[in-house]
Amino acid sequence: MIQIVKPSLSHSPIHRTVLNNGIVVLVAENPAADIIAGRIFIRAGSCYEKQEQAGLAYLLSAVITKGCDGLSSLEIAEQVESAGASLSADTATDYFLLSLKTVTSDFAEILALAGRILRSPTFPEVQVELERRLALQNIRSQQEQPFTIAFEQMRQVMYQNHPYAMSVLGNETTMSHLTRADLVEYHQNYFRPDNLVVSIAGRVTQQDAVALVEQVFGDWQVPDRALPIHDLPEIRVEPQHQIKPMQTQQSIVMLGYLGSSVISPDYAPLKLLSTYLGNGLSSRLFVELREKRGLAYEVSAFYPTRLYPASFVVYMGTAPENTSIAVNGLRTEVDLLCNAEVSQSALQAAKNKILGQYALGKQTNGQIAQIYGWYEILALGIDFDTKFQELIASVSAKDAMAAAQRYLQEPYLSLVGQEEAINNALDY
Repeated sequence: MIQIVKPSLSHSPIHRTVLNNGIVVLVAENPAADIIAGRIFIRAGSCYEKQEQAGLAYLLSAVITKGCDGLSSLEIAEQVESAGASLSADTATDYFLLSLKTVTSDFAEILALAGRILRSPTFPEVQVELERRLALQNIRSQQEQPFTIAFEQMRQVMYQNHPYAMSVLGNETTMSHLTRADLVEYHQNYFRPDNLVVSIAGRVTQQDAVALVEQVFGDWQVPDRALPIHDLPEIRVEPQHQIKPMQTQQSIVMLGYLGSSVISPDYAPLKLLSTYLGNGLSSRLFVELREKRGLAYEVSAFYPTRLYPASFVVYMGTAPENTSIAVNGLRTEVDLLCNAEVSQSALQAAKNKILGQYALGKQTNGQIAQIYGWYEILALGIDFDTKFQELIASVSAKDAMAAAQRYLQEPYLSLVGQEEAINNALDY
């Protein structure tokens, strides 16, 4: 089969090749250690599930390595372990992932095994039932964790009918009703060569890596049917309060705002503001609310990178008697971002922190294969690696304040804790 090679930009340390059947192959040559890491991404994940089938991609990730054409679960495990390799599947909101790592001499064998697992899983009924029971135990366990409850109830009102409203695990009702036939249908719909990215990093040349992928996947034909149409509902911004009384030792106070997707010009300013507010011991929330005022057992902020609008969240764990003060304290700090520019020194410190952590996250072959494959599967392109750093570096204090005014005005509020404490806090 002929390969169509698209050379990447000169500053990018990774080669991009597209096979005739649509598979994108990314290769980062790194001869430093005798290790090769691979990440196989599929445009699937929980965002591609029907609402009544929430948890389907997660269940598929748990079962897909438990049997394939000609090999049982035990035989797969023995083949991986005898090579001292690792092979695992996982799912996220915007993608499905198969990860592998081996010494260089065993890479061809383990990649071939990964190909069999991806292309012809058997989904043994016994394994489906076992993994579904384990998932249900996981769901029930999370229902006892105050932070998870607070985030779940916020996410559901924020995203309404959008798939982001649900955990990748789904809930007890949806997980209980999933069947082997559902797994087979989902696999047939999304596991196809024109929906696949293979990202490889390690002691291997581009030519050899592409040849191995060609050998394993080159005869995989694109099906006649089109990919399912991914038509998602519009997300309406309707901030509201959600409370869950629980007999806990602390209150979880969570403020959430509907932010932007990764493709928006506001992504970088919001990412920077999240870092400034809640990333680490020098962050604004930690210093002001924990160190100076002693309000927080824990306090932080997060704003994940998503293909669709992501949630911008600040939260605190605090003593029940401080619940109302905690709500006011968090709200005051976020409101400040809308009303006053962050100082140049604080802005630069946040930039240094986020770019430093970003650089540290690209040290291993696995991390390198992960980040480039992730950018490719989100259709950002491998040069987003450089673009992201440029976007962060170029954010001005005015940009940050403008983004805050667009997105961080009126919060969703989620409270979990002792009934009297959280009811009193609603009067904030």
